[in-house]
Amino acid sequence: MNDTADSRLRDRVADGGLFAFAVSAGVTLVVLRREIGPMPPDWILTADIAAGALGCLALWWRRRCPTVLATVLVVLTTFSETVSPAAVVLLFTVAIRRSTGAVVLLAVGSVAAHSVYQVLRPEPMLSTWMFVSWILLVHFAVVASGLLLRSRRQLIASLRERAVAAEVEARLRTEHARLEAREALAREMHDVLGHRLSLLAINAGALAFHRAATAEETQQAAELIRENAHRALKDLRGVISVLRAPDGDVPLPGVTDIAELVEETALTGTVVRLRDEPGVCTGASSVPAALGRTLYRFVQEALTNARKHAPAAPVVVTITAEPGAHLSAEVVNEAPRVRPATAPPGSGAGLRGLAERVTLVGGDLRHGPTRTGGWRLAVRLPWPA
Repeated sequence: MNDTADSRLRDRVADGGLFAFAVSAGVTLVVLRREIGPMPPDWILTADIAAGALGCLALWWRRRCPTVLATVLVVLTTFSETVSPAAVVLLFTVAIRRSTGAVVLLAVGSVAAHSVYQVLRPEPMLSTWMFVSWILLVHFAVVASGLLLRSRRQLIASLRERAVAAEVEARLRTEHARLEAREALAREMHDVLGHRLSLLAINAGALAFHRAATAEETQQAAELIRENAHRALKDLRGVISVLRAPDGDVPLPGVTDIAELVEETALTGTVVRLRDEPGVCTGASSVPAALGRTLYRFVQEALTNARKHAPAAPVVVTITAEPGAHLSAEVVNEAPRVRPATAPPGSGAGLRGLAERVTLVGGDLRHGPTRTGGWRLAVRLPWPA
């Protein structure tokens, strides 16, 4: 709002300055004509002054229709000397606001009109060639100044548009980065807490189901629940530490922690076998950190789903690798021995988040039922050479 008001004020000041220039120049021409002579008849002088006055008044509308007004004043310049300054101002305006072709045509017409005026009413102190040369010089300066100012305005407008576009793009990038950060946080929270809470649910369910359990068995189950709750809090603190770390140097789980995942699942009573022929989980192969974290989350999500949807069903975790080519894993559980009556409902967010993780490292995730009624979850990750 203030910018618009300031722009209008600047336009009015410029219009007033150009109007004052045209009036003073016209009056100067009349005075010089009176001093130098010869003076034209009174009716011609009156008509000349009237045309000059109308030309000066027309300058207040020069922004609305500069080409039309400039054309009219150029024609009047053929017979009127005092309209010449206003015609030059309008020629300058056309150079700023209209096409180069239009201003060139008007400039040629204006030079021709001034030349005709010189023939009709010769200037006693200047020869025709000197007059034409002077007119050419003035018109060249006016047109060149207008074109230069137009180019400058166009450059400023272009820079402003680029600045606005860059600001919008930066805002979109920021929003996109925030969205990605929220999605990454959601995946991390789901993977970390989903695994621990599923262990808690299974242990608590077993404790509630076996009402005839001995005191020792009850104590063992309670100890497992306490330990998993403690680990859940520890994992949550780990996620928060990663978010707070300025350089992201907090250690994250990797392939060497997969064996511990398998052991935790085995403590719930699930039969789990780990086949790690290349020795990835023991650190024998130097797996890149990003691939290691992705593989860890894959096994974690697969074991969580197996405990949730196929409790007590045996699970086999198989890891294969070819350094410089691929890192693959497969988690297969048999058909559920019992139907999980109190299993927490799944929203599919885990598999979606896992698929996003795998896609980020250029891998491939596949899952589906087996022929025996179980479930298979497999991943293949590219291992850079």
